[in-house]
Amino acid sequence: MGQPTHAPKDHDWWRSAVIYQVYVRSFADGDGDGTGDLAGVRARLPYLAELGVDALWFNPWYLSPMKDGGYDVADYRAVDPAFGTLAEAEKLISEARELGIRTIVDIVPNHVSDQHPWFLAALAAGPGSPERELFHFRPGRGPHGELPPSDWPSQFVGSTEPVWTRLPDGDWYLHLFTPEQPDLNWAHPAVRQEHEDVLRFWFERGVAGVRIDSAALLAKDPDLPDLAAHPEPHPFVDRDELHDIYRSWRSVADAYDGVFVGEVWLPDPERFARYLRPDELHTAFNFSFLSCPWDAERLRTSIDTTLAEHAPVGAPATWVLCNHDVTRTVTRYGREDTGFDFAAKAFGTPTDLALGTRRARAAALLSLALPGAVYLYQGEELGLPEAEIPVDRVQDPMYFRSQGADPGRDGCRVPLPWAAGAPYAGFGSREEPWLPQPVDWAAYAVDRQQQDPHSMLALYRTAVATRPVLGDGPLTWLPAPEGVLAFARAEGVRCVVNLAAAPAELPAHSRLLLSSGPLDDRGRLPQDTAAWLRA
Repeated sequence: MGQPTHAPKDHDWWRSAVIYQVYVRSFADGDGDGTGDLAGVRARLPYLAELGVDALWFNPWYLSPMKDGGYDVADYRAVDPAFGTLAEAEKLISEARELGIRTIVDIVPNHVSDQHPWFLAALAAGPGSPERELFHFRPGRGPHGELPPSDWPSQFVGSTEPVWTRLPDGDWYLHLFTPEQPDLNWAHPAVRQEHEDVLRFWFERGVAGVRIDSAALLAKDPDLPDLAAHPEPHPFVDRDELHDIYRSWRSVADAYDGVFVGEVWLPDPERFARYLRPDELHTAFNFSFLSCPWDAERLRTSIDTTLAEHAPVGAPATWVLCNHDVTRTVTRYGREDTGFDFAAKAFGTPTDLALGTRRARAAALLSLALPGAVYLYQGEELGLPEAEIPVDRVQDPMYFRSQGADPGRDGCRVPLPWAAGAPYAGFGSREEPWLPQPVDWAAYAVDRQQQDPHSMLALYRTAVATRPVLGDGPLTWLPAPEGVLAFARAEGVRCVVNLAAAPAELPAHSRLLLSSGPLDDRGRLPQDTAAWLRA
């Protein structure tokens, strides 16, 4: 595939794109075996084109034992047979591009699967071998090496299990996530070279960008010191060595007009912005907005902080309401606590779905009106709620590593409903889906919503189609009552979101472009409703 394939001249498309996240396993089942696949995605490309999205971001589709939903990668150059083949992935990339839709793939650089050839070779080679230098193998502490080499905590919030596993030969190996996901040693040149080669492999197959999983975790203090004794600088989060890695990656991406989006969870805005310097990552996910409660003052603060931290490096913001790890928006906004925190997740949390849906509709117009790129998670456009998975069907390792305290992330990964009257709501035709669908899933089916001009799907389609009128300029806040967010984008175009209890008077306008719900009989904006206006 030799020569780089360059994107069209609109190489800044990513600065204001609407990007749709595809969790392949749960999107559409093309062969009826209960697992979503690339054939299912290819068959639904017209749906995605009609939705109007600019790009698709795919969660890992690589060869994997699926111990963590595909984030345990055994081979980056092969597609897992459950999803299809490499040739089918290439067809998908090409067919999507013919419809004007670009493709972004996931790279998981912090770790690989314990079935990856490198790790299998390291196990076979034994202590002190060059093969083990690609990972973090260490002798244990204590008189007989029976204690883990450090006190580092798991990156699965709520997990009490160790991040070190001892082998029969006495060595311990590091895994910040599950034991089936050994961490790579990014100080080793072979690790860096392999990942740059993987980037080229996918760019040469036509992908437009790469999303980087756990982007702030790769580099480790070579001494692997105890966190309690050496909290600063952190021994494995946001280390300065990371920036040299991403500068090297950027030189690879630039040869293909490729784009990076990083998964960077950092509380320090200045440290966060360093990843977005012109020679590093293009964009990074905005988790403060995603986790923000449905509160006008806090949302405005989150928006202002996000825009301020991006401004010095000239990077566009990204806006995300939910993803494959986070409680779905409709459910979260219907709860007493409308924010999101992994540590607070629990079974049986009450929710008012009608209230949550009303707020989610308003939040859709808010996020799509903000300057920058917007990520939609599959099913968000259908207003899907979080599903409660029966305990005997839970698959997410977060549940097991928390000894059942954390319900895990399966509830936002339930297979999509496409046809109300079809088996398994049209997800597949033969086998039961890999996660059970709730009994009322047919009510959210695409074919049913397509017939309803007031459905969530209709709202998203109209909003995405209308979004270009907002322009690509900055946001300017407008005077508004307490509890109301109002701002201007392009000249004469305004967004108003009412989070207050009382209906809000709309500013003078010549046309109501779109609203998330009906206005009241006096033309006012009800509580938990948003509108786009032409002055």
